[in-house]
Amino acid sequence: MRAIKIVENTLQLSELPKPAPAQHQVLIQVAAAGVNRPDLLQRQGAYPPPPDASPILGLEVAGTIVEMGDEVKNFRAGDAVCALVTGGGYAEYCLASASCCLPIPDGFSLTEAAALPETFFTVWSNVFERGRLAPGETLLVHGGGSGIGTTAIQLAQAFGNKVYVTAGSADKCQRCLALGADAAIDYRQQDFVESIHHLTEGKGVDVILDMIGGDYFPRNLKCLATDGRLLQIAIQNGMKNEINLWAIMAKRLTVTGSTLRTRDDAFKANIARQLRDKVWPLLEAGKIRPVIDSIFPLADAEHAHARMASNQHFGKIILEI
Repeated sequence: MRAIKIVENTLQLSELPKPAPAQHQVLIQVAAAGVNRPDLLQRQGAYPPPPDASPILGLEVAGTIVEMGDEVKNFRAGDAVCALVTGGGYAEYCLASASCCLPIPDGFSLTEAAALPETFFTVWSNVFERGRLAPGETLLVHGGGSGIGTTAIQLAQAFGNKVYVTAGSADKCQRCLALGADAAIDYRQQDFVESIHHLTEGKGVDVILDMIGGDYFPRNLKCLATDGRLLQIAIQNGMKNEINLWAIMAKRLTVTGSTLRTRDDAFKANIARQLRDKVWPLLEAGKIRPVIDSIFPLADAEHAHARMASNQHFGKIILEI
């Protein structure tokens, strides 16, 4: 099969062996794969795949099942699915646990469906599970123009929440507002702490979804309301900063973090069931939709990575195979 191989930190289209499914797996003929920031980190050697994962980049795919293991009962050859995977997406064929596969929502192309798994699994498990965002509460999303951000805006709005975002340009802020954000803060021009205090009349927000880390940490604590929850899912500005423990104690804050890739199939399967029950109907009704920034052919994966590294994208970047 054709697949992208990392050769001296460059992405090269190569011929690699086609994998065979284990008992609980399906083999997907990939139509499209999502590009995510962890792919860039893995390429740099900063985010190694789990021991049992494919070394090929790619954490989400959409395509058609062509083979399956003996334990797979809920799918059959020929079914179109999208899937969260631990690696292997930048290829013509990719293995996935059957429990991490979801049907293509009605009305979606395979390319659109490839934009769903990584961001929807991440936002659901963090914002609604770990963060316990309840209807009527307020959510602050850093990086509102990212794939995670555009997904979080739409999901939180759909479930009755007020959403504030930060983004890195006036254009991205406007696009976040058009997507449903209640307010968008250009972090290059405004102090988001002051903006949040103004928007909430000094109360603060209930939940923050943060991919930045570093110097954002103490500022996030200032933005949280009493009993607020900070969800750390990435650390683009670094992993270290001072912690004001009194700020956490005085407002009874919860600080938590997670990564998704290393969680077991049972955990991911539970998220998949919740997405199928609670989010897939919203997708099929057209109430929410993944935002796709750009589409590249598989052989052009290098340019797809450059697009993501530039931080100019708004929404998802997709490879078509």
